Amino acid sequence: MRRGRPGASPGGAAERTLTSVGAGDGDAAADGGAVARGAGRGEASRLWHITLSVSGNEAPLREVRRALEQLAHDHPFLLTSRYANDHAEIRYWEEARDLHDAAAVALRLWGEHRSSARLPPWEIVGLEVIDRDTYHQRVAEGYGPPPASPVGVHPF
Repeated sequence: MRRGRPGASPGGAAERTLTSVGAGDGDAAADGGAVARGAGRGEASRLWHITLSVSGNEAPLREVRRALEQLAHDHPFLLTSRYANDHAEIRYWEEARDLHDAAAVALRLWGEHRSSARLPPWEIVGLEVIDRDTYHQRVAEGYGPPPASPVGVHPF
């Protein structure tokens, strides 16, 4: 799987799929991306908007911010993060063959970067994975937030 970069929209009709566990409304900077080939199987990848929510014991705000900034540096496709001393929300676009692959990568993100970014020992408490069309439909209907501005790491 490859990460989706903002840019042109993928071709073909996208199946609308929504999986939601926990919190998250979809947000982010401009989306899009070219269709890529999935892991040598000849299947087209699609873009998925990911909202990952984590929480746990309180940590110093300065350390939480530094850790999320390092995560954004290590994971350049991270679009926006919001944080407090006991929880955070991370939003980004993921390029994957299907929802299951996108969710699997998202669920590994926090744990795989915990030591390298010195992230707090928080647990994942929410995951939302929606396809590009659903994200745009939400924004158009006014119940999804407009694209994030500015992109980056910000307090709640």
